[in-house]
Amino acid sequence: MRPAAWVTQWASEAETQAFARRLAACPAIVNCSLSLQGDLGAGKTTLVRHLLRALGVQGRIKSPTYAVVEPHTADACAHQPPGVPLMIWHFDFYRFNDPREWEDAGFRELFTSPGLKLVEWPERAAAYLPPMDAQIHLQTAPMNDAFPSDDEDTPRQVTVTPLSPTGEQLLAALQA
Repeated sequence: MRPAAWVTQWASEAETQAFARRLAACPAIVNCSLSLQGDLGAGKTTLVRHLLRALGVQGRIKSPTYAVVEPHTADACAHQPPGVPLMIWHFDFYRFNDPREWEDAGFRELFTSPGLKLVEWPERAAAYLPPMDAQIHLQTAPMNDAFPSDDEDTPRQVTVTPLSPTGEQLLAALQA
């Protein structure tokens, strides 16, 4: 039986960064698939940026909104043997109009290769995606319901749901 989802809240971008560092500290992160869900402006790409930095990615980290996928390499990831880079793929399926676009794009090979896969808007690829290890759902918690803000220091409610044994390891690391 899988552990229940874990709910927490980030009050600031600094807390997002701390969450990303705890996630990056778990060795299971090097070979897993995470779905990142939430409305536009919920903080998915900000979380990815902090996670990639915590894993050792250098250089510019672009959003894959237009490219659909951005590959990254962490050359000095602490969880990898010396000289073996961690391969990371950040997907954003927001612009997909049909789930078959995932298949047509040839992403199956990337998902079967070792490394970290981060998937924004996974519902747009529907049943074509392989099973994810964990789901991270972000939701803004506006201070004023009449004027919600997508600013980085607006509180976010974060729900982490493990979907596999790897996801359970990630959840345990976050709760430690």
